[in-house]
Amino acid sequence: MYEFVVAGGWLMLPILICSVAAAAICVERFWSLSPSKIAPANLIAQVWIWLKNDDFDAKRMKDLKMSSPLGYILAAGLTNSSQRDTMKESIEEAASHVIHDLERYLNALGTIAAVTPLLGLLGTTIGMIKVFAEIMIKGTGDAQVLAGGISEALITTATGLSVAIPALIMHRYYTRRIDGIVIQLEQQSLKLVDALHSNRQVDIKE
Repeated sequence: MYEFVVAGGWLMLPILICSVAAAAICVERFWSLSPSKIAPANLIAQVWIWLKNDDFDAKRMKDLKMSSPLGYILAAGLTNSSQRDTMKESIEEAASHVIHDLERYLNALGTIAAVTPLLGLLGTTIGMIKVFAEIMIKGTGDAQVLAGGISEALITTATGLSVAIPALIMHRYYTRRIDGIVIQLEQQSLKLVDALHSNRQVDIKE
């Protein structure tokens, strides 16, 4: 492995750093984007029970706000729940902050997916320049030497693609996962708005 890295040249170092960063981001986002942590089951039902029993005080508001991203959004809406439009605006503003947190590090992951193939291509280009320089000096008599030089030049491209492809897949996966979570947060929040400001029956068991 060490010989493989050395053969690729100095550009292997930034590619390997990108691979470590991409792996760390994927693990962190997998842990952070758990639906049960972002939108706990039955949270909105619990909030509705507190409201119906007139048992929603400042302490419960603080606990709700700190409990989860959904709790943060619901708390923001309940802080300004006197009018439907005001409540929805507060929820939307809080949701924008939550979405920003959900998308943390995804730009970095997308950048890694885009940059590592370019680093690999740069390494290959530099390697090919060295190969042709050897041809100018020694000629083309030793095909084995030339083949070895070209093989080494292609190492960085192969390594860059090996990092970029999984990074791109995970970037797309987490983007779609966040889209689904945002829809769920919106649905749950609107249930509370409708329950407080609508005459129709709203099912908030979940």
